[in-house]
Amino acid sequence: MPTYAYACKDCGHAFDIQQSFSDDSLTVCPECRGALRKKFNSVGVVFKGSGFYRTDSRSGSSTVPAANGSAPAAKEAAPAAATPAASSAAKAPASVGS
Repeated sequence: MPTYAYACKDCGHAFDIQQSFSDDSLTVCPECRGALRKKFNSVGVVFKGSGFYRTDSRSGSSTVPAANGSAPAAKEAAPAAATPAASSAAKAPASVGS
């Protein structure tokens, strides 16, 4: 059975209670009879096994096509940006040690 956290809007009394999923949420503070609100906490999730991270069982190329078509344009732009730097390095004279 899950544990739920409640806090009173009027007096600030906070408490935890175990309730079934089918039980209705509490609405009345047991201390002052004020209005309650349910507090939500982050859920701890643990992924076990492989395949949950980007580096797990991945090849260099993707087999899924891009949905919006922006990925191929980015791939084309990257080699073009690298080409001028590579060509200028190839044209530069090699220094000769004396």
